[in-house]
Amino acid sequence: MTRCYLNSMAMVSALGSDLEDIKARLLNGQPQLEMSNEFNTSHAAVPLGKIQEALPELPLKDAKWQTRNNQIAWAVTSKLLPQIQSAIDKFGAERVAVIIGTSTSGIGDSEFYLGQRALTGELSEKYHYGLQEMGATAHFIASATGAKGPTFGVSTACSSGAKALASGRRLIRSGFCDAVIAGGVDSLCQLTVQGFSSLEAISTEQCNPFSRNRNGINIGEAGGLFLMTKEASEIELLGVGESSDAHHISAPDPTGAGAIRCMDLALKDAEIAPGDIDYLNLHGTATELNDQMESKAVDEVFGKAVQCSSTKPFTGHTLGAAGALEAAICWLSLRDGMLPLHFWDGEYDPDLPKLAFSEGIKNTPIRYALSNSFAFGGNNISLILSKR
Repeated sequence: MTRCYLNSMAMVSALGSDLEDIKARLLNGQPQLEMSNEFNTSHAAVPLGKIQEALPELPLKDAKWQTRNNQIAWAVTSKLLPQIQSAIDKFGAERVAVIIGTSTSGIGDSEFYLGQRALTGELSEKYHYGLQEMGATAHFIASATGAKGPTFGVSTACSSGAKALASGRRLIRSGFCDAVIAGGVDSLCQLTVQGFSSLEAISTEQCNPFSRNRNGINIGEAGGLFLMTKEASEIELLGVGESSDAHHISAPDPTGAGAIRCMDLALKDAEIAPGDIDYLNLHGTATELNDQMESKAVDEVFGKAVQCSSTKPFTGHTLGAAGALEAAICWLSLRDGMLPLHFWDGEYDPDLPKLAFSEGIKNTPIRYALSNSFAFGGNNISLILSKR
């Protein structure tokens, strides 16, 4: 079976984009969320994982590309341009694919233009219906980089970014292409912030995953991008496990059956045992039902031995980008030998199995890391990354 390597990586979120800064914040417990009601003006301010650094201008000027989502995408893509160009030169543009997971695309920009129309009766000439197409960001990256292989978006809610990586591996293994630009991008907008508020899932405080005091999620935005090829490098996408339990449109299966299945499948695919995993990046949303389900599932598969943490207190839940962003954090953890801190109040929920939450460890050897992403409708995925 063809092996698939994550040769290069870039990410941007509330944690920033400099990998050394990100690593320091993940180890030392420096969440970067800010209180805001920008996307939920009828309610009190809530913590949001908004990207603070200036985003770049886009190299393409057509109206259909002018979205914050594409600016986030370009912020990470531009960091990988030398590697992408090298892949195009080596394999040919038709052999380089682009797959991007997202759940919002340019909806935030459409909200702005449609809000203007509601006030003035006129629709701005800057508005384009293509702003919010789910494949728009993938096609933007392809157009901006010159990649001409298979290009499409993946939108499976909170597992989208991880699903894009799994799809990229399938394309390489099937022989459709030799390299894939794959990851996830999502930007903040009213639809998601107000939508989760309507579900009473938003916390008015820093999210507190797996604590007895947890009371909901923080929403964020991010981009996480990889260049994937079959050419051997330090970090490999070794295992993928996917399941779709369809338990409920928004609530997870309380038994954790779907989560258990995808972790087991990822381990089987990687041909390793549960005890081989050195670090587990939890989905860890800090909602009552998700944390109940995931703690049961992790305890069932791994017991209490594996070091784990949720990194969402640092970034917010970045929805369609989360799976790629958290895979990127695993990539960085493997490369630099660190275990990101589980940032919480330390108050165990007596109704949950106790997990081995990381206290933030640096300079420690890590060979295998697993990342969980669990989405609405029971659309689950686990990725295993390994270091050679």
